[in-house]
Amino acid sequence: MILTFHEGSCIRASAGDTSVVFGPVSKQSKKFKPVNFGADVAVVSLNHADMNGASDAGRGEKQPFAIMGPGEYELKDMTVSGFPAGSMYGGEGRINTVYSLHLDGLSLMYLGALGDMDLPSEVLEMDSPDILITPIGGEGALNPAEAEKLAVKLEAKIIIPVLYDDKTLKQFLKEAGAEGTKPVDKLTVKPRDLSGKQNEVVVLSA
Repeated sequence: MILTFHEGSCIRASAGDTSVVFGPVSKQSKKFKPVNFGADVAVVSLNHADMNGASDAGRGEKQPFAIMGPGEYELKDMTVSGFPAGSMYGGEGRINTVYSLHLDGLSLMYLGALGDMDLPSEVLEMDSPDILITPIGGEGALNPAEAEKLAVKLEAKIIIPVLYDDKTLKQFLKEAGAEGTKPVDKLTVKPRDLSGKQNEVVVLSA
């Protein structure tokens, strides 16, 4: 699996000929550049222009299958489960869906713009995710200290921060004891690469 970061909370995961985009930035966003690539599946956790651009992640006739909220989804070679949680991103209370996705032998947990530390019990009872994608920038989503605390609780093997600026990223890396972490263009990971990893922070550059 190859993971790349776009902007905001937008992450693309590619495995074989399957491409999934999490939190695609829409053309209506006033903060981030809209997505400029196509995907087979678009996963939207929060109905906000910064991350609900599923229709903008298409290419010509090819439009992504959009997953827009809680529920169970099975498609192509992946399974996706969505669970409702809370967020104050954008200045008002909204439902933010936390997703667990299994693809290419790996489990990903995508927190979107999660702002609520109290995750649904079903999420907490799951096996530890191989890769956790978490907001760290505050502004209605988790702040650096909350994100680090939740990542430790979930016992993720790899943590990828999103929704950050230079200040919040620096603070998160300090909280995680990972100050020396340098951004990389992409993360290529196979199941066997995860042996012995625990709460390893990977920063993807946009």
